[in-house]
Amino acid sequence: MSALVSHRSFAIAAATAFLAACAVGPDYRAPEGPTASAYTEKPQPGQTEAAPVRGGEAQSFEPGAEISAEWWKLFGSPGLDQLMQTALAGHPTLDAAQAALRQAEENLNAQYSVLYPSVDAGLSARRQRISGATFGNPSIPPTVFNLYNASVNVTYAIDVAGGARRELEALEAGVDFQRFQVEATYLALTANIATTAFREASLREQIRATREILALQERGVQLVEKQFAIGAVSRADVLAQLAPLAATRANVPPLEKALAETRNQLAVLVGKFPGEAGLPELDLAAFRLPQTLPVSLPSDLVRQRPDIRAAETMLQQTNARIGVAQALMFPQLTLSGSYGSAAIGSASLFDPGTQIWNIGANLLQPIFHAGELQARKRGAVAAYEQAFAQYRQTVLGAFQNVADALHALEFDAATLKAQAQAEAAARESLEVTQKQFEFGSTNYLTLLLAQRQYQQARIGVVQAQAARYADTAALFQALGGGWWRRGEAVREAPPTVAN
Repeated sequence: MSALVSHRSFAIAAATAFLAACAVGPDYRAPEGPTASAYTEKPQPGQTEAAPVRGGEAQSFEPGAEISAEWWKLFGSPGLDQLMQTALAGHPTLDAAQAALRQAEENLNAQYSVLYPSVDAGLSARRQRISGATFGNPSIPPTVFNLYNASVNVTYAIDVAGGARRELEALEAGVDFQRFQVEATYLALTANIATTAFREASLREQIRATREILALQERGVQLVEKQFAIGAVSRADVLAQLAPLAATRANVPPLEKALAETRNQLAVLVGKFPGEAGLPELDLAAFRLPQTLPVSLPSDLVRQRPDIRAAETMLQQTNARIGVAQALMFPQLTLSGSYGSAAIGSASLFDPGTQIWNIGANLLQPIFHAGELQARKRGAVAAYEQAFAQYRQTVLGAFQNVADALHALEFDAATLKAQAQAEAAARESLEVTQKQFEFGSTNYLTLLLAQRQYQQARIGVVQAQAARYADTAALFQALGGGWWRRGEAVREAPPTVAN
């Protein structure tokens, strides 16, 4: 008989282990990679056009090359490096993302307890009164007594259908989601700092160019006033020259306002109060344009973009939740037991004969829940379908980001080349017209037109230069920013000679 009991116990244990190894619901399978072999409809040129100005160097694209995790160092600006270092030392958005990751990790650690029995110790004392009617004999007089109890209770919910393990799988995916959210926050912060820094440098250069034009116009006004003094021109001619001078002066305050707001924004981006930031003043001349740009292969982009990886973890999480919902339809098996002592006096609580114990099992099989369990499963399937659609949209958006950045760099180079040519022509025209005006061989209207053309061309060059820097940073961001290589050495681009 003992051998039969032994074999029966072994069979029960083996069956329990087998059931525990199975988990209902679909196993997760990563989605297939995109079939696209290129980012743009037409092949990109091997390199962009070049312009004979600072920031006008030709940029070449290197398919499949690795991206540096500290890509901003390729711009060769100590000021930009300082801003990044300050921000990454403890920006609130990074701290918040890190805290969310720790929360997800601790929630996962807490959920691991479902795989093990829970053990609790209890100690109770109570005073109570019972009557004989409690035992079906009212003639027994009531009794008042104290009851002391000390026990250890063990409960173990056997994960028969694997619902608990599917929930663990979902929580593990949630941890991965928060981990990629940290990387996405890191990437967005560094990209925003870079583009804001370029905007500050552009505004400062626009203010400088506007003041140069202002100085030329003031010189023109002085010449007109001299001509008026000798009767060569009328007072109306002087007033006509003063009007564009005032208009140019009116352009300076809005630019200075935009510069102040940009510096305030930059201070907040690095985690400082605007009044206490002490930011370096950035100029376009301090930046170097990276000439060799890595371009990830389309098949690699889905593994490099933190937003795509985060969307995939949501896909895995919702897939696991289908199993959680399905497991609710299966039997729920719980084993329990306790061992302790009960006595009517605290001094005799652990005396011989006071021991009590119990052991038991509870099996619960859902039978009728008015369609609730099926509805929960259908809802979980719908959540997975939603996550899959959002994943596909994220991938499409990522490819669009890269395509936009590549096109922007191509056309930025062409724009800067055209603006540089326009500026050179406008400068030469202004110099000639200025000399002609000084000698009286041309009128002030011609001079005014030359000044306006040069002002527009000069501002256009500055804006085109800043656009090249900003869109280069946008390409690094669109390709994922190289977060998977953090800690490796930065491959510095060779310095270039500015024209």
